[in-house]
Amino acid sequence: MRAISFDTYGGTDVLRLTDDRPVPGIAPDEVLVRVRLAAVNPFDLKLRSGSMQKVIHPTFPLVPGSEMAGTVEQLGAEVSGIEVGDEVFGWATSGSYAEFAAARVVAKKPHALHWEAAASLPVAADAATRGLGLLHLVPHETLLIHGGAGVVGSLAVQLAVRADVTVIATCSSRDVDALRHLGAHPVLYGEGVFERVRELAPDGVDAVLDAAGAGVLPGSIELVGGTDRVVTLADPAAYALGVTFSSGSAKDQSAAVLDEVAALVVAGALVLPVARHFALADAAEAQDAVAAGGRRGKVLLDL
Repeated sequence: MRAISFDTYGGTDVLRLTDDRPVPGIAPDEVLVRVRLAAVNPFDLKLRSGSMQKVIHPTFPLVPGSEMAGTVEQLGAEVSGIEVGDEVFGWATSGSYAEFAAARVVAKKPHALHWEAAASLPVAADAATRGLGLLHLVPHETLLIHGGAGVVGSLAVQLAVRADVTVIATCSSRDVDALRHLGAHPVLYGEGVFERVRELAPDGVDAVLDAAGAGVLPGSIELVGGTDRVVTLADPAAYALGVTFSSGSAKDQSAAVLDEVAALVVAGALVLPVARHFALADAAEAQDAVAAGGRRGKVLLDL
């Protein structure tokens, strides 16, 4: 099969497109998916660069990527509720930058859910629902979301607003209108951000969700008045500050969460930023686009 792989840590120049990778085998509780779209995430860049090598010890050559959408080609002996030919989306266990991927946690793609949305949802839906759940929000509380315009942040904004939570969300000037349309009170990030938040919430906020990882935790702790209701999805400085750092793991992946969030997207109750598409051969360019940031939607590889 065609796949992107790398056999040493480094920059995007280590990524190689080959057409002779073996199709991955599947465990009894897995399915084999013919990948239609694979998402490119910041974690993929960390894995490629070697910054995760102290905690993850891969076998080279390695196919990167976890998030994907496609069609089931083969079923493991213990799999139920899914059939060959079903359109699914979820997490690859063998690397998603490939024509075929093994997967353990997938959900059936609703017919009305666009393929682009399906490939964009798994990581963001997991992160947004997990982060909000850790904050134990109740109606009429005020939540500050750092990085409210990204895919994770914008989903968190919409889910919190649906729960009758007042949301203040940081963003760049170009995303102010988009966040306001989602029901948030936007504030510009950068120097003076906490002064701008206090102008909107003079009594402080009840909780903070950091989806940006931009060094905002000390100010967030001061704003809330402690660490108990500050959660970051992106800043490992949390450990030294006593803040909950929720990066997610395989045990957090849930097909039920995907079903729930996908249904809201199909119903028009949640919207996703428009994604950018790259050919599989342009995976290095796609990773560079993720590294550059500055755009709201996911970066996807078209298989």
